[in-house]
Amino acid sequence: MRFVLLGPPGAGKGTQAQALVTRFGIPQISSGDLLRAVVREDSDLGREAAGYMDRGQLVPDEFVLKLIAERFRKDDAQRGFILDGFPRNLSQAEALAKGLEHSGLALDKVVAITLPDGEILKRITGRRTCRSCSAMYHLVFEPPAKPGICDKCGGELYQRDDDSEDTVRERIKVYHAATQPLLDFYRRLGLLAEVDGVGRPEEVEKRVMAALAPGA
Repeated sequence: MRFVLLGPPGAGKGTQAQALVTRFGIPQISSGDLLRAVVREDSDLGREAAGYMDRGQLVPDEFVLKLIAERFRKDDAQRGFILDGFPRNLSQAEALAKGLEHSGLALDKVVAITLPDGEILKRITGRRTCRSCSAMYHLVFEPPAKPGICDKCGGELYQRDDDSEDTVRERIKVYHAATQPLLDFYRRLGLLAEVDGVGRPEEVEKRVMAALAPGA
């Protein structure tokens, strides 16, 4: 089975991807993880990727697709995979479709986890991180025993810059602009399943599994 998992920031894609890994025994393939891994390698690809990042440039779609295509050829991906974080826009989706077709493969389903913008804001702006041990908390869902203090090491908790309200609002805006054409593309292909992301992770997992059931 070959899936794409989409969703806005704070939707819990990572949690749901791991549930799919456990259920189907197929790997989660994250474009971000692939890029970080190749940069650590002493290879031509690694040096090329690092060059883009060092210059503050986006890594070209063609390069990311090359990494993903190589990952598809590994033994653990022969039975299927879960794509997480790619494609991010219409051009990437079209390129992915062509690459899969060239390899004689096709996607089985695209699951888009949906969240109201207000819920996204609540989830992300409530995050706090320990300055000392990097432990994560949430003011609503997983608060520390003492406000502003890490339960594990007593360090100071702070809000990362990318979790501030202004930054999150901008991330939401960018997500909607890039993702709507992507959703329309997969809807036209009959691959899209939209799943309500509000609720506990286990509740969302049940909805995801129902969307992936044969005939759904």
